[in-house]
Amino acid sequence: MVDHAYQQDEPCYFISVAARMVSLHPQTLRYYERVGLVKPSRTRGQTRLYSPSDIDRLRKITRLTDELGVNLAGVEVILNMTRRIEELQHELARVQREAARQIESLERELARHMGEKEVTPADYEVLDATAVEREDARHDASQQDQEDSR
Repeated sequence: MVDHAYQQDEPCYFISVAARMVSLHPQTLRYYERVGLVKPSRTRGQTRLYSPSDIDRLRKITRLTDELGVNLAGVEVILNMTRRIEELQHELARVQREAARQIESLERELARHMGEKEVTPADYEVLDATAVEREDARHDASQQDQEDSR
């Protein structure tokens, strides 16, 4: 099996090839590196090597600047926010998986305590949101009536 994440991060393109792939001048790629927008790998001889993920990043930068008119400071903010959103999505997915495992464990424990009866979601009381809102409104109206009668 091929590890696609590894392939995406494998540095394999010289600066001249990378520049042609994204239709930019090699000097522009050097500038983007200098300002921290892209970080190509280096060989022992200090030759820049760009990975497929670096090429994707350069294409995003080009799209943001050329098509959307975003300046480089804005590009940096957008790329950082995009990266952070992706991190948070991965974290959320991890937490959801862990919560699902915990729920399953608790359901098994509850079933064990209920005399080996398997517990299903149908066994839980489901609250109708509109019914809860109506009850809250009635409660608020009742309190208002009490205050008015004083």
